Amino acid sequence: EPRTKHKHDKDANKDELLSEMLHKAKLNKQAARECEELRQQAKRKRDSEGVDLSATKQQKSEKKKEEKGKEKVTKETFFDSSDSENEGLMVKALPIDLIWRKRVIRSKIFREGWMKDNDLNNVMELIKRQKWENLFKRREFVFVDAVKEFYARMTVIHLKKKDVVKSSVKGVKIEFDHLKLASILGIPGNNGICEYIKDVWEESKYTKPLEITRRFANDETLMAARRIKFGEMKPFQRFIHSLVMKNVVPRFGKRDTSSFMNLTYMDHLMARRLVNFPRVMMRHMSYVVSMKDHELPYGDWLTMVFEEFGVPLVDKKGEEPKRYDYFEETFLTMCKLKRENGVWWPVTETSAAPAVPVPSTVQQKVTETTGVDSSCPSGRIPEAVMNKLQAEFERARANRIQADLEKAQAENARLLAMLQQAQFKPKP
Repeated sequence: EPRTKHKHDKDANKDELLSEMLHKAKLNKQAARECEELRQQAKRKRDSEGVDLSATKQQKSEKKKEEKGKEKVTKETFFDSSDSENEGLMVKALPIDLIWRKRVIRSKIFREGWMKDNDLNNVMELIKRQKWENLFKRREFVFVDAVKEFYARMTVIHLKKKDVVKSSVKGVKIEFDHLKLASILGIPGNNGICEYIKDVWEESKYTKPLEITRRFANDETLMAARRIKFGEMKPFQRFIHSLVMKNVVPRFGKRDTSSFMNLTYMDHLMARRLVNFPRVMMRHMSYVVSMKDHELPYGDWLTMVFEEFGVPLVDKKGEEPKRYDYFEETFLTMCKLKRENGVWWPVTETSAAPAVPVPSTVQQKVTETTGVDSSCPSGRIPEAVMNKLQAEFERARANRIQADLEKAQAENARLLAMLQQAQFKPKP
């Protein structure tokens, strides 16, 4: 009896669940029918009013694209503001907690005496052509907290003829355009090229991507524009690359490659074209505060801006420049350059002064062939001779490996024959 009773209860529960599911299905059908009726009513209303649904969808998609374009700053068109002087694009910084995690970048300091002693006058001439020498020689303290607060509260308005930066530090309002910034830093800001191109390889009035790539890669056979690795550049190009990466558009990461924007500024400097540095600074500042993976540039030069607007900087001591903050030998070693006999040489495997040890057995042969003492570290061995010697070394190494292999095979054959001839008797 208990078993049959339990079976009847189970069947009753099944019937209840089935009826409940049928009731829900009826309700869902009724709700779907009502939704379809409302949709048909809305469609009839649109048809009567003459509203084009495709046009409204297109307007919504365009609005979404505009909002998305304001959030992410990666294109050159971001800085091509509207035709009106009173309308432009506003860029606000990331949240304060994200800004506070970023590091502050200090620009490199140049010493003209050291540059002159090391035959780097051509680099100083390019800097003097732009009238940046006084700014690059300044030795300023860096107030990290003030710089982070400035970037966290910063808003940049990009107009067609000027850019405006608004911020505040310790309750002091700061507002300047590129002309005001130029007067504070003591550099020209009236004219010059102010291109700021991110991830766009397009031709402009002065730059062509493929030509620039071939020039700085030192390879005329390249068929497409690409990023240039640091090791592909000549010594003078490495100096200009370091100047752009440290002072013009500073960054911490990816220093071993040069993007199209960096190559563009390098080309402008080497071609002695004037660059509107204040506007480039403001555009770079607005870009880094809107991206999570970029650090805060121009930390030492912002101290001059704080002093101009009367920001109190007495409560905390600023950071003094370290030895590696100067454009000197410790910095040039990072550029993989060394100086021998008054000449800068790239420290790479394919350099003109290779650090390849020459065996003592062929030193006399090299000296007789080239007239260069190969035992002397400063001696220069022609590339053709080095290639020939390298081929001979590789051939001798291959012969030695082949002889060792044949010897090992003969020993294995001998051991195998001994095992086959051996007779093993079972123990009694």
